[in-house]
Amino acid sequence: MGIRRGFVTQIGMEYEDAFAHADAFDLDFVELMMDGQHVRNRLDPEAVQESAVENDIDLAVHLPFALDIASPFEHVREGALRELLAAIETAADCGAEKGVVHASTSAWSPAWEHDELREQLLDSVRELDGFASEHGFEVCVENIPGEFFPAERFPRLFDATGASMTFDTGHARMNGMDSTDMADFLDSHRDRVTHLHLNDTRRASDEHLPFGAGTLDFGTILDPLREDWTGTLSIEAFTLDWGYMETSVERLDALL
Repeated sequence: MGIRRGFVTQIGMEYEDAFAHADAFDLDFVELMMDGQHVRNRLDPEAVQESAVENDIDLAVHLPFALDIASPFEHVREGALRELLAAIETAADCGAEKGVVHASTSAWSPAWEHDELREQLLDSVRELDGFASEHGFEVCVENIPGEFFPAERFPRLFDATGASMTFDTGHARMNGMDSTDMADFLDSHRDRVTHLHLNDTRRASDEHLPFGAGTLDFGTILDPLREDWTGTLSIEAFTLDWGYMETSVERLDALL
């Protein structure tokens, strides 16, 4: 199957339009942001699946990320888990193969030990991963900027869960990784990193520029994945201008 390419939808993109443009750009999939107008209880799974099939597009999703599955507060954590489990079920009904989950918490940092919160995150990930597997769906946990669960801590998640990883390049840069560091990480963990967010940036900031507009060396970053890696690459650019997206795809294809 090899490397497959797609993009993450943004607020203001209707999924039908996103699927049609992905087809026009000869992309393999769309990563549907399941928030706002595309939250699970506003989606018609049959209609989503039909539109994807019509455009010959595979589907991934970015699950809602403002849900605290590591919260120290039991009812908050359990509520967040229930919502994500329901979103996974909806995503699977839409025909999605994988979904991104944030490794983050909104807990008040001075009051709570990170190690305790990380264990609660891992417990939640195990539950999500087990439920997802029953639905033929893959959970891909994303590295988030900060000290709670950056990319460097993911070996702990790999040891403790069966979940895959979404490696976000912009987030990794915010945590001090340069392009060579990212390549080394991907080389070491290419069996567990099955999805990438190609988040381009000019500096250590979450800029989400069109692909190639920043200063990340994606040739170096992607080099360990060129042979026998069968994951997915999502261009994650904060734009509603399809011209920028088309240029991003052209630049990615030229690099690959």
